Amino acid sequence: MSANKETIGRTILVAFLMCLVCSVIVAGAAVYFKPIQQANKSLDKRSNILAAAGMLEAGKTVDEMFKRITTKVVNLETGEYVNEQDVAELKAAGYNPDDFNQRKSAKDPAVSRALNGDEDKASIKRLEKFATVYLLEEDGQIKRIILPVHGYGLWSTLYGFVALQGDAETIAGMGFYSHAETPGLGGEVDNPAWKALWIGKKIHDESQNVAIKVIKGKVDPASPKALNEVDGLSGASLTSRGVSNLMQFWFGELGFAHYLNKVKAQGV
Repeated sequence: MSANKETIGRTILVAFLMCLVCSVIVAGAAVYFKPIQQANKSLDKRSNILAAAGMLEAGKTVDEMFKRITTKVVNLETGEYVNEQDVAELKAAGYNPDDFNQRKSAKDPAVSRALNGDEDKASIKRLEKFATVYLLEEDGQIKRIILPVHGYGLWSTLYGFVALQGDAETIAGMGFYSHAETPGLGGEVDNPAWKALWIGKKIHDESQNVAIKVIKGKVDPASPKALNEVDGLSGASLTSRGVSNLMQFWFGELGFAHYLNKVKAQGV
């Protein structure tokens, strides 16, 4: 009987030690690879920003191309770049304005607020007070404005970037870097042919209302609304509607409207 107890005890001890060793290895690997993972995330984000702006060039590294981009943080309520008071507010909430995590801040009550049903057209629940914008400037002039956008589709929240030309009105490109929409249907938001349809489209109509949207079916080139419309995704009406809603939201009053109006008026 004692021999059996000793065998069982040794078995438990060996199992415990194996678990302990494996835990140490996994924890060590997580710590060791964390900087590499963070670097890869940063590289992927910059690559998506450049892709949306149509700035990827063969033979050049992402780091090399991204040197042309200026990153700034905007107060969405005022449309201005963050001032000393804004920076103090961000730092008090634990954020570094030089490396601002906008997605994290959207969940933080200290620098975001809940949206009510009428406001929440993009179904994002909370709106961050500050947002990061990316600028391509040449000879003192803004050539590209790349803006982060997100909103709910059919199955998931789509996260992406929309690039505007220097007029802060004409779309230069767009793309989503994170979503879980149905492959072959809503997942066609990743299709290069569909993304190309956005280039040259206008955000506003002649009355300066946010008019950009994805329609059902094909755009009629002869329609007076053609410059504000993009072909729908076949079999993915809810994803198409979600993309329209997030565009309407982020280019509206609660999104980047104040900032873009200042760009148009002052070239800030």
